[in-house]
Amino acid sequence: MSTRRTFDLLAHLATTTPQADCLVEKKAGAWQPLSAARVQGLSNHASLGLHQLGIGPGDKVAIISANRPEWVVADFGIAQLGAVSVPMYPTITVEDYRHIFQDAGVRVVLVENEKLLARVQQAVAGLTDGPEHVFTFDVVAGTRSFAELLALGQAADPAPLAPLKAAVQPDDLLTLIYTSGTTGRPKGVMLSHRNILFNCENLTGYLPLPAGNKALSFLPLSHIFERTATYLYLLLGFSIWYAESVERIADNLREVQPQVFTTVPRLLEKIYDKIVAKGQELTGAKKKLFFWALDLGLRYDTQQDQGAWYRAQLALANRLVFSKWREAMGGQVRYIVSGGGALQPRLARVFWAAGIRVMEGYGMTETSPVVAASQPVPAGNLIGAVGPVLPGVEVKIAADGEILTRSPSVMQGYYRLPDLTAETIDAEGWLHTGDIGELVQGKFLKITDRKKEMFKTSNGKYVAPQPLESRISESPLVEQVMVVGEGEKFAAALLVPAFAELRAWAGRQNLPTDLSDAALAAHAQVQQLYEQLVQQTNAAFAQWEQIKKVALLPTLWSVESGELTPTLKVKRKIISQNNQQRIEALFR
Repeated sequence: MSTRRTFDLLAHLATTTPQADCLVEKKAGAWQPLSAARVQGLSNHASLGLHQLGIGPGDKVAIISANRPEWVVADFGIAQLGAVSVPMYPTITVEDYRHIFQDAGVRVVLVENEKLLARVQQAVAGLTDGPEHVFTFDVVAGTRSFAELLALGQAADPAPLAPLKAAVQPDDLLTLIYTSGTTGRPKGVMLSHRNILFNCENLTGYLPLPAGNKALSFLPLSHIFERTATYLYLLLGFSIWYAESVERIADNLREVQPQVFTTVPRLLEKIYDKIVAKGQELTGAKKKLFFWALDLGLRYDTQQDQGAWYRAQLALANRLVFSKWREAMGGQVRYIVSGGGALQPRLARVFWAAGIRVMEGYGMTETSPVVAASQPVPAGNLIGAVGPVLPGVEVKIAADGEILTRSPSVMQGYYRLPDLTAETIDAEGWLHTGDIGELVQGKFLKITDRKKEMFKTSNGKYVAPQPLESRISESPLVEQVMVVGEGEKFAAALLVPAFAELRAWAGRQNLPTDLSDAALAAHAQVQQLYEQLVQQTNAAFAQWEQIKKVALLPTLWSVESGELTPTLKVKRKIISQNNQQRIEALFR
C-alpha cells in the first residue's frame, strides 16, 4: 500500500479522489463540506500549531469530542508529528479522565465544547503533572479555540513538517485507546499505523462501491470500530457525512442518502422496531400485505435458494413494501456494517430480503479491530455467524473453546502493563480474546459467549448468558437484560423493559396510563407478561440453562451510571452490586 502511515491517506485523496465533499457536517441548518485539499491543509496547520507548542514524537494529545471534521483533522495533525493521539469517550467519568491524563502523560487536550471542558477542568484540578494546554473545537470564552491552534500553525514556518512526517514509521505508536472492558480501570491499547492500515487493506473488498459514494458517521470516533471505518472510507474515496446526533439519525439518513453506514445492533433493532410499529398501525389489506412481506423477510436465508415461487414473492414484496423501508433510510443504503455486539439473525434476514446487505463483524480494540466479517455476497454471509476470518488473519479455537487470533493487526500491547500484555498475548503471538466460539462449515466464525461471563450453578452445570440474553432481547418489549445465577440452583434475569413499547401494550390492555416506570414495572399484569416472554425463550434451551425468575428494573443501565462500558456492554459486576438485594430476593 502507498498508505503506510494513516496520514498518507491525505496524499492518497489529493491524487486519486480529490473530492469536494471529503468531510461534511451540518451547521446552521445546512450541510457544509470540506474538500480533500482543505482537510489536508488544515491537518498540516494542526501539525505545525502543535509543533509550535513543543509537541513532537511520542507526545500524547487527547481528543474528547463527538464526531466532527475537527476530530479527523486533529487526528491527522497529531500523527504527522509522530505524536500519539489519545481519544477519549465524552461520556466516561471524571475519575477516568483523570486516570487517563495521568497514565498516558497527556500534554495537550482538544475538547469539543463548554460542557466537556468543565469535566476536563474537574479532572485536572489538583494535578501537578496534568495537561499543559487545552483547546476547544467550539468557541468558549476564556479558553483557546482549535481555530487559534490552526492559525498558530498557519503562521509558522512549514519547513519542519516534511522531515517530521518522513521520520514516522509504520510500526510507530499511532494511538492509545483506553478500554475498560467490563471490569477494572481503563487500560491503554497501543496501536500502530501498520496495525490499523493492515485491517483497512483487507477490508477494501467488503464495500464494493466506486469512489464518490457517501457514508453516514455516528458511532463514536473514540472507538476503534468507527475510526478504522473512517480510514477505510477515505481509502475508498467515500465522502463522510457526520450525523447531527443519535436522535437525528433517521432524519439524516433521509437527507444525506448514504450508501453505507456502520452501526451497533441495538440501533438497527430500533430502526426495525419502528418500522414494525408503523406496520402495526396499518389496517385492512395494507396491514396484511405488510406482515406478509415481513414474514417472507424473516424466512430469508443467504445460504439457501428457496425456489422460484419464494423469489417471485420476494420480488413483489420488494416492490410493494420493502421499497418503502429503503425510502425511509434515504433510498440509497446498500450496505450496513454491524459490530460491537451480537446481531439478531432476524435483522440480518429482513434487511437482506429488503435489498440492504447487513454485514456483521467481530473484533476487539486489541485487534484494530476486525478479526472476521460477513462478506457482501450470499456465499460469504452465514446468518448467525460473524463471517469468514479476514485475509491475513489467523484464528484457532483453543481446547476450552476460546478464540485465539494472530495477525499484523494485533496490538503492540497494553501501555505500561507488561504483565497484562504477556497474559493476553502468548509467546507465539496468539492473542487470547476471552470469547468462546467455533468455526462453522470450516470457515464461518461463530461467537457463542464470553469466557469470563459463563457461570456455574450449584448443580455443577455451566450457563452461558449471552445466547439467553440475545434471544430475550429479540422482543421489542425488552430494552436490556442480564442473566445471573453464579452458585445458585438456577438461572434468573434482571430485565429493563422498553417502556415506550410497554406503555403502548398497557394502553391496549386498558391499564392505567399515568403510572411511573417503577409502578408500571411492578404491575401484576406486566410481571406476568415478562414471565411469559421469558418462558417462551426457555423453550430453545436445555432445562438447566432456563431462566426461572425475572426481576423488572425501572431504570436503564447507562455509561453515566457506570453500569455500561462506553461501547454499551454491560458491566456485570457493577450491575450485580447495584442490584444485590433484588438478586438475593430472586433466589430466596
